[in-house]
Amino acid sequence: MKLVKSIMTNNPCYKAGKKIKIKGLILHSVGCAQPNANVFIRLWNNPKYDRACVHGFIDANDGTVYQTLPWDHRGWHAGGSANDTHIGVEMCEPDCIKYTGGSSFECSDIDRARAMVTRTYKSAVELYARLCTEYKLNPLENGVILSHKEAHSKGLASNHGDPEHLWTGLKLGYTMDGFRKDVKKAMAETTKQPKKEESKPVSKPDTKPITNTSDDFKVKVSIPNLNIRKGPGTDYSRTGKFTGVGVFTIIETKAGKGSTKGWGKLKSGAGWISLDFAKKI
Repeated sequence: MKLVKSIMTNNPCYKAGKKIKIKGLILHSVGCAQPNANVFIRLWNNPKYDRACVHGFIDANDGTVYQTLPWDHRGWHAGGSANDTHIGVEMCEPDCIKYTGGSSFECSDIDRARAMVTRTYKSAVELYARLCTEYKLNPLENGVILSHKEAHSKGLASNHGDPEHLWTGLKLGYTMDGFRKDVKKAMAETTKQPKKEESKPVSKPDTKPITNTSDDFKVKVSIPNLNIRKGPGTDYSRTGKFTGVGVFTIIETKAGKGSTKGWGKLKSGAGWISLDFAKKI
């Protein structure tokens, strides 16, 4: 997860300067077809934008987290008393959806939408695991991690259906109970990481190959912004390039962090891609 500080110092909420004792985290979804976090930051970082202010946005294009308020700053994200106790973060949404009323929407490219929402979900898990660790919060404890929808049902927030409406509408199978468990799991995995020796260069973790065959195979990628990484896992850095939509030849596969189906090495030599977003043909 990439975290970028982009504090909205011109927003009236920031200027109000109120602090909170952090008791939990609320997960939001922006409720419009805009994947780019910087669009919201440019709009909200304005002395006249006195409607809302959140602690962060998660970009749907690449999963980058932009911190827009100090974590212990009182935000305007819940529309209720949760503003006094909870951090609020917005996940950006795919540009291929169109709202038809309330939380209902149509989608013109289901594969693209699912890839984007999966990306924001995974970044949210990493971010909330980090925040729960930092502020000594138990994500499975009642009321610690809530969606906006859940916060409303508890009388802590205004009446919204996010982000469950997006997960349900795209049939991704994500739930808030599952999210909380994923955060807890991510916290446990972080604490298990061995300390690296300062005298040695940082080494990349071992990965066990799930296939070791000389037979190449082709995959079809249906999203234009699938990251290419320098190794098989999200713990390897991005090359800064994307596959684009098309058919690609895979010459080697390995298991690795951040992908349930494993990672494939591109025949072109450009790097590795997650097979979660590629269909074998």
